[in-house]
Amino acid sequence: MESSAAWARAAGRTVAAAVLTVLLAGGCAGPPQPALPTSEQARSELIKAAQQVLVDRCMTSHDTAGRPAAQEDALFGADPAELEVTLATGHVVRAHTDGCLAQAHRHLYGDQARWFRAEVTVNNLRPEAQARLEQDPRYRAALARRAACPEEDTRCARESGLDDLRARLEPARLDAVRAAHREDIATYEQLRDRALHRAARLLAGRPTPHQKGPDPS
Repeated sequence: MESSAAWARAAGRTVAAAVLTVLLAGGCAGPPQPALPTSEQARSELIKAAQQVLVDRCMTSHDTAGRPAAQEDALFGADPAELEVTLATGHVVRAHTDGCLAQAHRHLYGDQARWFRAEVTVNNLRPEAQARLEQDPRYRAALARRAACPEEDTRCARESGLDDLRARLEPARLDAVRAAHREDIATYEQLRDRALHRAARLLAGRPTPHQKGPDPS
């Protein structure tokens, strides 16, 4: 009888340990992650939809009804702008750290300043490549020949060689610009991926722009 009782106690401990392992495993796993869209356009729409939800929530907390200037400050932030990026082209882009839009960016991307710098840089890679191209003497000469063509003279424009020269030179300039900003591109992709996952969790269960809602008929 004693051996039977001992066996029963041991078996009970084994079952309890197995149940505890399952519970702990389930607790660590957490809730399932929402499925992410596969196309780039759908991913952008998902982030934009989540940003709009966050902005709308923030704006409802501000009493700005009937005051357009106050509404603009609540959305975009009040001057002066705290963030600034000077592009290689010489253009300066600024943004605020206050306002509902900035708050939404912090929620989605985590570090608003890092995201701002990376986004502005990545969105202006092609203009920077164009600026480098315009420093090439061959391109500038072709540009001058094109400018001297009479208006609507397609033959003169073609013989200027500008289009052919651009097609040959521009890809290399763009590759060089991307190489120079590889850290900014990596930051952009990292923070955008983070925003994508946060947007998916925020909008879980809601219809997003890339999804069709139920047929009302």
